[in-house]
Amino acid sequence: MSSKQTDLNGSGSLHLEADVLVLGGGPSGAWAALAAAENGAKVVLADKGYLGTSGATAPSNTGTWCVAPGEDRAQIVERRWQRTAGLADPRWMLRCVDRAYENLLKLVEWGYPFPSEDDGKLYIANLRGPDYMAFMRRRVLLAGITVLDQHPALELLSNGETVTGAAGVDRQRNRDWRVDAKAVVLATGGCAFHERILGATGLTGDGYLMAAEAGATLSGMEFTGKYTLAPHGSSLNKGLPFRWATFYREDGTEIINSDGEPLRNGIGEREKEIARAMIEAPVYARLDQAEPALQDWLRQGQPNCFVPYSRMGIDPFKNLFRVTFKAEGTVRGTGGIRLATSDCGTDVPGLYVAGDAASRENMTGAMSGGGAVNSSWAIASGWWSGQGASQFAKRHEQRSAFRSTSKPLGEAGLRPAGTTKPGLTAKDVIAAVQAEVLPLEKNYFRDGNRLETSRQTLDSLWSDVRHHLAGAGVDRYRAREAAAIAATGRWSLNAALARQESRGMHRRADFKTSDPAFTHPILVSGVDDIRVQAAPPVQHGKELAS
Repeated sequence: MSSKQTDLNGSGSLHLEADVLVLGGGPSGAWAALAAAENGAKVVLADKGYLGTSGATAPSNTGTWCVAPGEDRAQIVERRWQRTAGLADPRWMLRCVDRAYENLLKLVEWGYPFPSEDDGKLYIANLRGPDYMAFMRRRVLLAGITVLDQHPALELLSNGETVTGAAGVDRQRNRDWRVDAKAVVLATGGCAFHERILGATGLTGDGYLMAAEAGATLSGMEFTGKYTLAPHGSSLNKGLPFRWATFYREDGTEIINSDGEPLRNGIGEREKEIARAMIEAPVYARLDQAEPALQDWLRQGQPNCFVPYSRMGIDPFKNLFRVTFKAEGTVRGTGGIRLATSDCGTDVPGLYVAGDAASRENMTGAMSGGGAVNSSWAIASGWWSGQGASQFAKRHEQRSAFRSTSKPLGEAGLRPAGTTKPGLTAKDVIAAVQAEVLPLEKNYFRDGNRLETSRQTLDSLWSDVRHHLAGAGVDRYRAREAAAIAATGRWSLNAALARQESRGMHRRADFKTSDPAFTHPILVSGVDDIRVQAAPPVQHGKELAS
């Protein structure tokens, strides 16, 4: 790899050249980097945090959608498709389970320590986040990939025809960096709107904003209504134990559901009733439906779920505790950058996308992919995007005059259109966006009037962001995060207004049923002036574009 400066630990600005630049260090980024390297590309991976510990997977115990080859494979996918509200594409689903299974076998081959079942066979359907991501870091370094930890990307570079790299800041050395590359993979994760949930601190929609500035389109941005129950005051968005909960009012009386029975099971069909009760008054829970043997199983299988209770000094199986809903934005929502090709290319030449940075409508439709489907999607899309980017780089091997022709694309939060306002802070911008996109009464239960009011509020906020928000030095990435969160909020609201029906995570009080006329994706594009259009329905009989 050629480099303007080969000393990664120096004090001056860092300039590197690569065939493929991967932005993001979660599982999809690691798989993308490995796929590109296996295809002969020189790869740089830049992560906002530390590859191996940053992102939503690292602190989690996650299953995968593990489907072995066999006669029932198509039936398994068909059953899952039936739960996607008609917006998923079975072709992508089949490709994903096949690719993810092959890569899980790669992990076996590479020596990942999967547990054994009673019959001695390896159980490859589950990944322990900390072990998995530490293993992937070692594998990435073993492949000779240059890893830039604590190097948030601020913007993409373009020569006017293709994306040609990215630039950002080194948080630890307080310096600028730039990587010129023949292709870029965005594996920057989704946007949790700075909600306090596990692993989501850095998930601020940066990739969405960078892609949109380059001309890419987003899809599924209306599906941000995924909320997970959590102990009040904690960041724990792991809802499984609430399957065995009963819900209570502050005075200890049971909440009665619409059938006249005690309200139970917080991850089932009764979730809406819990949300309505929570809008009216604080809600409390007790995991009193779990038998002793199940209690032991939960503690052993989901140990991090019980850390907040230990800190509070309570036994959740015996004591009442207050609960809240944590909004998960597009992390467990569906929206992201639209896929234009089967190798996860975008509408912009040279720009590829993987994991939660991509729209997962093809996989999950209007429903959440949860942990399992999203985990397999990260593996498969990472692999495809890395291969696609490396093939693009090979086709453009002669294009080497990066620096003389490339231009930075970043605007909002970096290059204000007007004069900077010292009183306009990133923290204030984020708080203003959260007030419109997180409350249950605005985002879980939607209606056109509230959506329109929120859209107008964020349009006004965006004018301030675009004209007056900027950071100094290494803190420029904070302003850029705030701009990305504001942009994501606007795309979400515009898409939600356009989908005049209820479908999956998109629940509207003024359009309470699904409308067959809306069985298609809603596309949004543009940064200052947002354009909304309906995509054609998926044609299941046609081959995927390549």
